[in-house]
Amino acid sequence: MTKDNHRQQFPALANKAYFNYGGQGPLPEPALEAIYQAYKRVQLGGPFSAEVGAWVVQEAMLTRRAIASELTVPPETIALTEDVTVGCNIALWGIDWKAGDHLLLSDCEHPGIVASVMELQRRFNIEVSICPLAATLNEGDPVAVIADSLQPNTRLLVISHILWNTGQVLPLAEIVKVCHQTGVKVLVDAAQSVGVLPLNLIESGVDFYALTGHKWWCGPEGLGGLYVSAEALAELHPVFIGWRGIVTDSSAKVLGWKPGSQRYEIATSAYPLYAGLRSAIALQHEWGTIEERYAEICRLSKYLWERLSELPDVECLRKSAPEAGLVSFRLTNGMPHKKLVDLLEKQGVMVRTILNPDCVRACVHYFTTEAEINTLVGAIANQLV
Repeated sequence: MTKDNHRQQFPALANKAYFNYGGQGPLPEPALEAIYQAYKRVQLGGPFSAEVGAWVVQEAMLTRRAIASELTVPPETIALTEDVTVGCNIALWGIDWKAGDHLLLSDCEHPGIVASVMELQRRFNIEVSICPLAATLNEGDPVAVIADSLQPNTRLLVISHILWNTGQVLPLAEIVKVCHQTGVKVLVDAAQSVGVLPLNLIESGVDFYALTGHKWWCGPEGLGGLYVSAEALAELHPVFIGWRGIVTDSSAKVLGWKPGSQRYEIATSAYPLYAGLRSAIALQHEWGTIEERYAEICRLSKYLWERLSELPDVECLRKSAPEAGLVSFRLTNGMPHKKLVDLLEKQGVMVRTILNPDCVRACVHYFTTEAEINTLVGAIANQLV
């Protein structure tokens, strides 16, 4: 499928130059139609009936399989959630914390995850420290920084696979190996990596991997997942509990948890979104393999990085070409970043600000075009005259 034909399936791309895939991807027309047809089927069959109940079970199974295939893991290791933050909270709160335990967090994590960790610290009197990964963007070794920050009482490392503010790709397998040598588990915020990087979570050894479908997969908002490794499953207790995660007998007596990661699912959800996410994932495969899509993302992000580097009042945070689709830059002429973002949006060019570090972030996907990138760079140049 050509890129032009592919782009025509995304209504949001018809009237703007879009660079906010790291915040939310545009929903393609086939996914919209799949969601509508699923909602219609629920109404025609129920909405509450044995027929629809069986359909929901089937839809959930198919969606876990679709997600698992993208991560190269067994379907039973996947719990369906609403988003990355919910997945991270399942892992954070499901650990049996004791006073004096240590949690290690990087200095590039999303405020939602930082706030969750702060509440863990308050409630359970655990120790929390922050390792300086931001400083390794252009030099230094993030694996060594993490290794040096581990303590004898460390139980969990919380990091992102791709840092949401700078776009740095962390060497996950090497980090997990260092942590596992001392019995430390690893929770990954995968908001910026799923749908971008070729993934094999079994090979990486990671314990918990929280993802969403609404960013780089371009699926519907409100649907994500959590991978829990077979080894980590036994030690992660369900905290948010509902009928979807439990087993009962014929008298509704609770017997225990569902097998695998399904035990972390809770209750009624917007089930038609399942079809929408599967449709969005399938559409991406029509363009190319994940390896081909990732290569195109890197090619286009390098092009954007090179074009931005040509502007006299723009400084890219990275000193070399990006390894993913996030390109962060700052203005050196004193113009507030929010002002630039607001001015660009009025021209139909969508980017966003990042507060820490203070910068502007533009995201390119595999179906971004050089013409779009030229439009963005030209619009920035015009504002800096």
